[in-house]
Amino acid sequence: MNIQFYGAAGTVTGSCFLVTTEQKKFLVDCGLFQGSKTLKELNYGPFPFAPEEIDFVLLTHAHVDHCGLIPKLYKKGFRGHVFTTKATTELCSVVLPDSGHIQEMEVERKNRKLSRSGGALLEPIYTAKDARDCLPFFKSYHYEQQFEIAPGIKVKFYDAGHILGSAMIELLIRDKGIEKKVVFTGDIGNTDTAIVEDPTKIKEADIVVMESTYGNRYHLETEDKLEALARVVRQTMLKGGNLVIPSFAVERTQDLVYYLKIMKEKGQIPPVDIYIDSPMAVEATKVFMQNPECFDEEASIMIKGKGAEALFTGEDIHYVLSTEDSIALNKIKGGAIIISASGMADAGRIKHHLKHNLWRPQSTVLFVGYQAEGTLGRRILDGEKNVRIHGEQIAVNATVERIDDFSAHADQEGLLEWLQGFEKTPRQIILVHGEEEALGALQRLIASEMKIQAKIAEYGMICDFEFEEPVMEKIEIPSVAAVSTVLEPNLVQAFMIIKENILIQSKQPGSDTKILQRLLAQLSEIERELKKVS
Repeated sequence: MNIQFYGAAGTVTGSCFLVTTEQKKFLVDCGLFQGSKTLKELNYGPFPFAPEEIDFVLLTHAHVDHCGLIPKLYKKGFRGHVFTTKATTELCSVVLPDSGHIQEMEVERKNRKLSRSGGALLEPIYTAKDARDCLPFFKSYHYEQQFEIAPGIKVKFYDAGHILGSAMIELLIRDKGIEKKVVFTGDIGNTDTAIVEDPTKIKEADIVVMESTYGNRYHLETEDKLEALARVVRQTMLKGGNLVIPSFAVERTQDLVYYLKIMKEKGQIPPVDIYIDSPMAVEATKVFMQNPECFDEEASIMIKGKGAEALFTGEDIHYVLSTEDSIALNKIKGGAIIISASGMADAGRIKHHLKHNLWRPQSTVLFVGYQAEGTLGRRILDGEKNVRIHGEQIAVNATVERIDDFSAHADQEGLLEWLQGFEKTPRQIILVHGEEEALGALQRLIASEMKIQAKIAEYGMICDFEFEEPVMEKIEIPSVAAVSTVLEPNLVQAFMIIKENILIQSKQPGSDTKILQRLLAQLSEIERELKKVS
């Protein structure tokens, strides 16, 4: 049995792990890459495996960096089932068509420019229809309901406490006479968050493939997150501006509405209109209302005798669906809270609201979730004074605030606490879904506190569990002939992807310098070919 890492390896997005046994090949997650232009380009190229050879997919949750390339997988020939929880299935029916629609709109916008310049037109990675067509292949299971997915492969989902329906995946695999218990954590949630239960502690595993998004960070706020939110609301209303919150449409938006409603009822914030301007968030909220069995004890008590809609509705809470109503919000100069997707401000209606509010000193932009490198949200948060939105330079004059405690990811302390919940320390821990500093910090902490040397996954790395140490597969560099067949506009992109892969590998402990020298030699050859083309 082996696991190969084709996403969330040295980066936070694009979660995708290929598991190969004697008889089956399957994926754990198949997510979209987000962030830098180089990472996004990975969404457009061919899969590093044959989609038609994949038997099935196990899905941890409905965030696009975990599920967002499933429609492309079907488009390219996969015909198996996607196994996940009921709530994740229902959320994917909202998230994936929306993702396809966004891609269609982005490509349409880019093609208008390319048409004027005579450039080759682009195609979306997949369409909304492609996404809808793959939904009948989803199959749902309850938490902690073990099922045999194939001879010698048993699966169980545990509540990850990250978003509604999110799961850790426990695999019991018997292969070549060897039995291994492997846990993929997906994204591990915070404790004591709104609506969803805390992450489940798992008692035993041989191998743990573990996220490390906040492996170098503590959610140490100088004030309670609700007090901080109330303060930001009050200060913005006193200034006379709008509070604009880029928010993930699934979970974060529902958490914010839940908290804001409670604070208004308690008089902690003044009367204020709350606009949820995201069709996907509106549909996702309906899924929340249909799955109250996933709620924690506090939320369950609040809805008793009222129904789940009591958490998310009120006379000052407005759900915006139409484009016309969304545009009308830009006429509001103050006194409103606008919650809109995407959460990293890279696409969707939030970009319009930032365009109309970022330049105004009276307004506030509040970030309540992770901002990946290269995203618009990250650039604003890092202090850029001017940002480009829809082709225009916009001055950042608004107050920029950040409250990390709303994150749906466990911090360093939470990750370690979860890992220490095992009754026996796992034989191997492999760290994924983190940036370089987070991965390194969590690796050092695990070594110090648990006396085990966790491995950091690299793109393309194979962990073969017949052996004590994972086997490192060298990165396959396309031949010059293969690269030369790529359309000319994509040559530089191919070059940059190869270069980034080599740089990632060169930074890892124990890198094989001979392999790197061969890779660099091939890279130089490709570079010479590129110069000929240009």
